[in-house]
Amino acid sequence: MGANLPVDVDRVRLELGRADGPAVSAAALLLTGAGRVRSGVDLVARDQPGAPGDAVRHVGTPDGAEAVEVDLAALPDSTERVALCAWTGSGTLGRVTGLRLRLVAAGSGTVLAHFDMAPRSETALVAGELYRREGRWRFRAVGQGYDHGFAGLAADFGLTPAPARAPRPGPAPRPAPPARPQTRGEELLPADMGERLSLRKQQVATSLRKGGLTGVTARVILVLDASGSMSGLYAKGTVARVAERMAAVAALLDDDGTMQAWTFATRPARLPDLHLGELPEWLRLHVRVGQLGVIGRKKRPKSRADGQVDMRTVGIQNEEQKVIADVRAYVRDHPVPLPTLVLFFSDGGVYRSKEIERELRAAADEPVFWQFVGLGRSHYGVLEYFDTLPGRTVDNVGFFAVDDVDQVADPELYDRLLSEFPLWLGAAREAGVLR
Repeated sequence: MGANLPVDVDRVRLELGRADGPAVSAAALLLTGAGRVRSGVDLVARDQPGAPGDAVRHVGTPDGAEAVEVDLAALPDSTERVALCAWTGSGTLGRVTGLRLRLVAAGSGTVLAHFDMAPRSETALVAGELYRREGRWRFRAVGQGYDHGFAGLAADFGLTPAPARAPRPGPAPRPAPPARPQTRGEELLPADMGERLSLRKQQVATSLRKGGLTGVTARVILVLDASGSMSGLYAKGTVARVAERMAAVAALLDDDGTMQAWTFATRPARLPDLHLGELPEWLRLHVRVGQLGVIGRKKRPKSRADGQVDMRTVGIQNEEQKVIADVRAYVRDHPVPLPTLVLFFSDGGVYRSKEIERELRAAADEPVFWQFVGLGRSHYGVLEYFDTLPGRTVDNVGFFAVDDVDQVADPELYDRLLSEFPLWLGAAREAGVLR
């Protein structure tokens, strides 16, 4: 789950197979960069076997399984992802044994990838997807499940109402979910920011449902790299936009609409808590770098508002292990009967790998999941491979990097941000890390 690889052939086939159990149907959704279908024609299934132009077609396989064939070179530029969906109309997918997805080169029959799945209570899932990245196609194993059948899955990708003739054996369309209630302080936001937050909360909820989570509550902590190499991302407003997008995660998961926050470079510094109703002012005052003024040849700090951190004390180097230790100490000193999700943003340049590994290994028995996000192409050291290291009670770390986070649509960002958190929750409860 989550593994990906480049696809260097033009025509591929996504084959869905099983060993035993109820029949499983397959369909493809053609998605835009926003992670949505444009209309019902972007659904390819047994009852609707071809997309316009026949770039995607529903086909059978010699062993009677269902498959979707994709001509990647013929897909329009507006199609950024092709998601292969699976569902059953007879109970849950947990009754299916040996559920698997194969990516096959359509011309030669060469198997390019094989992904085994083990669903439980889900009645539908996204098995895998083809997606564009920097002009090239890649494949990702997804395996994210839904408890509301094909209609619920399709609705999350914008196919609402469900097609008049739903693909067999899809269940009847479900009504759209009710609007989520406002989080405390949300009513104080400017209209445009409040609208963005409301839409993003819905997307966060969708991403969590894909991982089988509904109604979960968690403490959310934000950590922002302020090392010297980050100055360009601060100056362009990228970091402020990231913080605003992360506020939606806290608004949905944290019951009081408050998020703790840290910044760091050579040394860590705790920022004032982010209260949702104060989001515009918090971004203005606390998402910044330097704040040094120049008089003659001498530099002196500009005056600071109450609660502002003197960024000169933070320094310019990368010392991730220090802020990790700070956050760990805070969680220990402020226990809550909830899991904690740390959203940690850095542009890389990691060089304290041994010290970072020591901190994160020690944190494996703590009720905290560390989600690291790389903002660029720099060296990320141990953060890139920590979740493959053995010898921990549970895998307590996730990592992914993006070249330009401003170009990543909310659905993809939240899907990637929250894909491993549900897995950790289950493993942590089973291991007794969470109670």
